[in-house]
Amino acid sequence: MITVTKTFLPSLERYNFYLKRAWDNVWLTNRGELTLELEQKIKNDYSINNIIITTNGTIPLQIALKLFGNSGEIITTPFSYVATSAAIIWENCTPVFVDIHPEYLTIDESKIESAITNKTTAILATHVFGNPCHLGAIETIAKKHNLKVIYDAAHCFGVAYNNESIFNYGDVSTCSFHATKIFHTGEGGAMFCNDEETFKKLFYSHNFGHNGPLEFHGLGINAKISELQSAMGLAVYENLDFIFSERKKVVDYYNETLDFSKISNLKIREKTKWNYSYYPVIFDSEATLLKVEKALITNDIVPRRYFYPSLNTIPYVKGKQMPISESIASRILCLPLYVGLSTSDLTKITTIINQEVN
Repeated sequence: MITVTKTFLPSLERYNFYLKRAWDNVWLTNRGELTLELEQKIKNDYSINNIIITTNGTIPLQIALKLFGNSGEIITTPFSYVATSAAIIWENCTPVFVDIHPEYLTIDESKIESAITNKTTAILATHVFGNPCHLGAIETIAKKHNLKVIYDAAHCFGVAYNNESIFNYGDVSTCSFHATKIFHTGEGGAMFCNDEETFKKLFYSHNFGHNGPLEFHGLGINAKISELQSAMGLAVYENLDFIFSERKKVVDYYNETLDFSKISNLKIREKTKWNYSYYPVIFDSEATLLKVEKALITNDIVPRRYFYPSLNTIPYVKGKQMPISESIASRILCLPLYVGLSTSDLTKITTIINQEVN
């Protein structure tokens, strides 16, 4: 079976190499040397200003919203994974949706300002499929209205915009290191920021609020990653150049082989160094999508409807209509993309799609 994604596993030998260090140290959590080493590698290699690795990719959103949401209205996108909206509501804030750009699929920056009220406290925008939002416009709006900017950059490991790591934008950026992502720690994530005072708040918030063993800065929660997860991260990290290059080959094959007279794909924003994180295709109708999906599944190929449904339509959200997001969500399908997809697999996938859309 060909699935939409497949976890990249490093050699067991390299994973055991890092695990042995944890065993020898008898230190399995609470920011051991493997976690510190992984943070430093990422920080140095990608010129990151500040990073805190966490146990998953959702809790950084929750921490950022706890610090900056103030139970207010959060302007956000309806086209993202459910964690984006769920984190807002979980932290007793109110999502206010703004529709998306029909080609970039990120929040439409031209519609943000009209959604701002005296209850708005922050903008939480998603870099969809690793494709950056309009960073300059969002920053300008946020400064004008004294709002915090939180970026859900779950898909963005390795992405750069204007020769700068995507994680260095916004008041806080977050990432997922889930097993399905380009870089992973099995389960994990990270949060990033530029401001040192914000970094201090993020740090104590992810560690029960501790200021040393006996004192507390303030309210906190447990978001710490384990050394077992960091061991996986270090072993995967050694393979990143290979991972990126192999995924690029898959993307290039799709770009060269699919019939784009009947379908369209993601438009990558200018000045972006992309990471080949997903391969979405957009069909002319949901009926065509369902026809293609059925044909693929019949042939043991499992794509995924990222992101469906549009988040404004989820019952516990009760958002206003978002015509573009709802339309895109009903017509978009992510194709298999991972290290190890053979040319014969890709030929099978593209042949079926091209036949079904004609």
